[in-house]
Amino acid sequence: MTVTVGVSIAIPEPFGEALREKRRSFGDMMADRIPSHITLAPPLVVEESGIDAIGADLGELAAGFSPFTVSLLGTGTFRPISPVVFVAVSEGIAQIEILAQGVRGAIGAPDPEFPFHPHVTIAHNVDDASLDRALEELIDFRCSFEVDAIHLYVDDADRGWVPTASFPLG
Repeated sequence: MTVTVGVSIAIPEPFGEALREKRRSFGDMMADRIPSHITLAPPLVVEESGIDAIGADLGELAAGFSPFTVSLLGTGTFRPISPVVFVAVSEGIAQIEILAQGVRGAIGAPDPEFPFHPHVTIAHNVDDASLDRALEELIDFRCSFEVDAIHLYVDDADRGWVPTASFPLG
């Protein structure tokens, strides 16, 4: 049997739920299925029997990284390429990029289709007016937090993306 997994940095509370609530307010139907996060590896279909090995590889990788600070500041968009508005990462970009490259290698994920750009999605596949509103309403958003772990998620048909394991950095 196969499962779909993803690896990310969870956005801690209260910021994670605040961003998720804003995502709901913009009409993004995935807000209830996807916790606020910074993607390190995009969804990947794997054999369920391989989850333990992926966990071991992610644990080993994470142990080699020191915790670091991430700051989020303002908004951006991938339009016209993709109908996405996001909160931008303003601090910790280099660490996230290096960590993401390691994660992709550890789980056997392909290189991204587009250049990797760390961000937190706040609106996706909604109408242009909602994308514009997301871009404007969170333009002054800012927060900082310590990243001390990465998280493995499994896509559950009923509950959405569910965190199943955390791997401490350092």
